[in-house]
Amino acid sequence: MQRPSWAPEEIDVDRPSAARVYDYYLGGLHNFSADRDMAARAVADWPELPRIMQANRAFLRRAVRHLAAQGIDQFLDIGSGIPTVGNVHEIAQAALGEARVVYVDIDPVAVAHARALLADDPTTGVVEADFTDPSSVLDDPVTRSLIDFSRPVGVLVVALLHFVGDDRRPGEVLARYREAMAPGSHLVLSHASADGAPEHADEHRALYRRTATPMTMRSRDEVAGLVAGFTLVEPGIVYLPQWRPDDPSAPLENPERFTGHAVVGRRD
Repeated sequence: MQRPSWAPEEIDVDRPSAARVYDYYLGGLHNFSADRDMAARAVADWPELPRIMQANRAFLRRAVRHLAAQGIDQFLDIGSGIPTVGNVHEIAQAALGEARVVYVDIDPVAVAHARALLADDPTTGVVEADFTDPSSVLDDPVTRSLIDFSRPVGVLVVALLHFVGDDRRPGEVLARYREAMAPGSHLVLSHASADGAPEHADEHRALYRRTATPMTMRSRDEVAGLVAGFTLVEPGIVYLPQWRPDDPSAPLENPERFTGHAVVGRRD
């Protein structure tokens, strides 16, 4: 295939990327045939996957609006992936008029896209860094130029931690971020889980072993361990569509089929 101009030369376009597969599920254009092939295999085994990914993005929107309503006007989105419609700065700025957002990702393709998209927006920045190295995220000059950690900040780790294995101690890493967050800050987290659809978990994990980011699904109790030290915002840890739905009166049919847990925690 002809390499598009936005794809850095060091990127292997023949190996699927979790960020680009997610972009494809959301209807984005920044993906390659290897990513689409992987997505097609996943959907063949698990037809609800696109709806689950879209539910995850909808949770992100609701959570950012909630934080904006608390007066939080600065956000650190770690594992942001490839920017698509409805990203954090669009949601926050629609609610507040202005908000500062730093997008962080380890995937050079995601970072290249974000920088191209946001080049003319002085209220946003992009950092290429690894979540498991908090100092590389928190002390980056771009982060420090936009985020004032003496004030409340929204830290987002949405659909990220299932790509961080237990050997990398994600709970301990999150605790280091918590230490840097001022009181009144919030953590927004979603996480893939086999809870609700265990029959699909093995096939899905096997697919992601083909990428540079194999998947570690975790149970509700394991997710609770990750957010230890935060005060959970109601309704606590729930399936994706159950976290403060836009229409609370609308019935949710089989929410457990959306096999991802969602939670927002406050730093007291």
